[in-house]
Amino acid sequence: MCDRFGNEHVHALERLKLNRRTLLKGVGGGAAGTLVMALGPGLLGPGALAAGNTITSTHGTGFCNLNIFLTHAMQTAKDDGLTLEFVNTPTFAEQVTFLGIGKVDVGLMPYTSFMALYDAGAPVKVVAGGGIEGCVIVARPGLDSAEKLKGKTLATFQLDTLEVMPYDWLKKNGVSFKDVKVRYMGSTPEAVEAFKAGAVDWICTIEPYGTALLNDVPGSVMLSDGTDIYGKGYTDCVLAARAPLLSDNRAGLKALIKGMMKAQSISETDPDGTLEKLVGTYYKTSMANAKIAKAKQPAVVDARDQTQFILDRTDSLVEMGYIKKKPDRAAIDWTPLEEVIAENPELHAQLKYKAA
Repeated sequence: MCDRFGNEHVHALERLKLNRRTLLKGVGGGAAGTLVMALGPGLLGPGALAAGNTITSTHGTGFCNLNIFLTHAMQTAKDDGLTLEFVNTPTFAEQVTFLGIGKVDVGLMPYTSFMALYDAGAPVKVVAGGGIEGCVIVARPGLDSAEKLKGKTLATFQLDTLEVMPYDWLKKNGVSFKDVKVRYMGSTPEAVEAFKAGAVDWICTIEPYGTALLNDVPGSVMLSDGTDIYGKGYTDCVLAARAPLLSDNRAGLKALIKGMMKAQSISETDPDGTLEKLVGTYYKTSMANAKIAKAKQPAVVDARDQTQFILDRTDSLVEMGYIKKKPDRAAIDWTPLEEVIAENPELHAQLKYKAA
């Protein structure tokens, strides 16, 4: 069993303590071309903010990333003088760690991962939303109840909403997380292939991969889409930024948020055109699955109404031993978003999904 409470995985706090040489050795040991951009001078130190008109970002793989993917694909912030560059990482863990140690300016990540960074003392803030709903628990044929999952192997990601959701779902259904085996995966494709091959018994994943598994694995069962635990419209991912960015390059951050609002408007008014730009390059799934999945996980920039939900969900992170105490309201700073909304009321009014 891959014991969550054991020592088999490096926790976020320990990753933040990695020295620069160790980090570079670890990154350099990956596949060639892991970094898709040139890292400028000073990018490894505390002042790792991209100079001038460029902001660097990590990202995930789900439809909660749609706005930042489309912003990157179309460079929707370019009219405001900003270029968005992605830094690709070998595993999910590095997606989170890179923001914590200042190798990127922003990151689109699960709010649970952000909270672990914040608890570890990283200078980071939630500044905008990512997506709502779209997390799915899928099990192999016949495993249609929490009780049947005892002793079975879950594929998930450490410090992710995709780990917290199974924890919460099992708890709600009277089963302890310690009663199941957990296999922490390095990437979404790895997790999906493990489920297809029968190497794991159940998986918590995101769209479009949940829909793909239900369609591609005959008899597979959807145990939860999260709404039975959290209710409609629950948030999954957030846009997190290095705190110094809010003062050192606030104009750039606001341009990025505005660009993501433009992307959301485009995706809502032209969903088919949006998917044509993203499927294949950003999403490794079929167009048919992508169309179904997009409706299940809307991308939402204005997530201000999710503030309390995000803070309350950290109760599970405390119980699981990931953080020592609940974060305070200071972890979230919507002021750049609110300034963008105030300066672009017509754009904000166009958005279908937004805070009330």
